[in-house]
Amino acid sequence: MEKLGLNLGTLLVQIINFAIIMVVLSAWLYKPLMNALHKRRAAIEKGLEDARIASEARENAEKDAAAILAEAQANAARVIREAKEKAELTARDVKANAELDIAKMRKEALVEIEAERERTLSEIRTHVAALAIAAAQKLIGEALDEKRQHELVAEFFSGIKNGSVVILDGTELKGTSAEVMSALPLTESEQQVIKSDVLGKLGKESEVVFNVDPRILGGLIVKVGDKVIDGSVAGQIQNLRNSLA
Repeated sequence: MEKLGLNLGTLLVQIINFAIIMVVLSAWLYKPLMNALHKRRAAIEKGLEDARIASEARENAEKDAAAILAEAQANAARVIREAKEKAELTARDVKANAELDIAKMRKEALVEIEAERERTLSEIRTHVAALAIAAAQKLIGEALDEKRQHELVAEFFSGIKNGSVVILDGTELKGTSAEVMSALPLTESEQQVIKSDVLGKLGKESEVVFNVDPRILGGLIVKVGDKVIDGSVAGQIQNLRNSLA
């Protein structure tokens, strides 16, 4: 050792000092440093894992938000569509009800107008009867008794004489319904006489409808199918015109 220039005692002391330093460094510096490094690595790995989990959570949240938004938009579109359909149905119902109400009001108005027309024509019949009787009395130069006056007026407007319809005598009728036209409204008793005569020819199951048309002036027009029996005053005047022509 001496030949190498080394002192054994000094070398041993240095070795011991180095060992002591290594032990001290290992105990007081290396181990704490390594522990700190391990903790730092663990903290970094945990942070990365937390970041990865947070990123996945964010992606999932974005997907869920997109799904929720799409569902909300679909629900909103469905609600709007259903509301629109309900509004259209409600509008159609309101329109239909309004049309029904208008039709009902129109029908009621027509019924009232027809009733007023019948009432007015009935009143006119009374006045016309009085005028006709007065004219007849002046023409024949003598007064007619009240019963005969009413009989003449009734014959003129109803076409009924001696309890039967004059124009139906000897006439054959075939059909299931008949329309009877008079210049002014007929009384119930007159309608019953006409019904009796018509139904006697058509059958009791047939239908008789009464209408009013002042243009025929007096008498009756009876329609059964295509057959028309004209016993009106207007028809008689026209026949006279045709004869004179």
